[in-house]
Amino acid sequence: MVFIGVDLAWSEVNPSAGVALRWDGHAGRAFLWADQLGENQEVLAFIGRAAGEGPALVAVDAPLLVPNETGTRPCDRELSQSYRWAQAQAYPANRRRLGPRVRGEVLLGELARRGFHHSPRVEAKKPVRQVVEIFPHPAAIEVFHLPYILRYKARPGRSLAFRWEELNRYRELLGSLKEATPALLAGELLSLAPEGRRGRALKTLEDLLDALFCAYIALHLWYWGPRGYRCFGDAQSGYILVPVKPEPEDA
Repeated sequence: MVFIGVDLAWSEVNPSAGVALRWDGHAGRAFLWADQLGENQEVLAFIGRAAGEGPALVAVDAPLLVPNETGTRPCDRELSQSYRWAQAQAYPANRRRLGPRVRGEVLLGELARRGFHHSPRVEAKKPVRQVVEIFPHPAAIEVFHLPYILRYKARPGRSLAFRWEELNRYRELLGSLKEATPALLAGELLSLAPEGRRGRALKTLEDLLDALFCAYIALHLWYWGPRGYRCFGDAQSGYILVPVKPEPEDA
C-alpha cells in the first residue's frame, strides 16, 4: 500500500504539496514528495508517480464534494461545533466561493478515471485505490492530544519567530510518530528547518509538513479502519474524516 497526502490549494494559481508513504508492515516511509505542484495535471502526475497502478489511499486537504451553492456544508458545521474549543473549525465551503468549478471535484473526477473510488468508508488493512477528504487541524488535536491547534500559519500579529517555533513543534510532533501505531518514518523531510525562511519559502515548508501529515492520516485511517476515525457528514452532502484513537474491537 501507498499513502498519499495532498495539501491542495483551493485555486490552481497557488502551489500545492504532496507526500507519499510506502507501508513496510510496521511504518509508512516517506519516499516521494513535491512542494510546487501547480495545475491539477501536476497533482495528478505526482499521484501517478507515487501510486502507479497499485493500491493507494489518497487523503486530500480540500473540499472534494460541494453540492451547496451558498452557505456551509453540514459536515463543516458539525466539525466546527465539535472542535471550536480547540480553534479547529472548518472553512465554510460552497460553490459560489469555490466555483464555478470546484477544484476538488475536478480532481476527484480525474482520479476516478484512473481507477480511484471515492467513499468516506475506509476498510481496515484492505488493498484499496481510494480517495478521501480530511482536514489536518482537528486531526492534529486528536493524534497529538493538543489543547488547541498549532499556530504556524501566517496571521496578523504572528511574528516570524513565533511561526518558526510553532513549525518546530509540528516537526517534533510528526517525528514522535515513529513510536506510534502505525509508525511514520520521514527523517529527511523532518530535517527541514524553518529558521531563516520567510514568504514563499516558509509557506513551502508549511505545505510539505501538512502534506506529510495528510499522508500519515491516510495511513491511520487504513490501518485502523472505521474504529480509528470519525466521519462528519456523508457521501451526498460532503464529509470530512478525522482520525481518532481506535475503539476496542468489542466496543
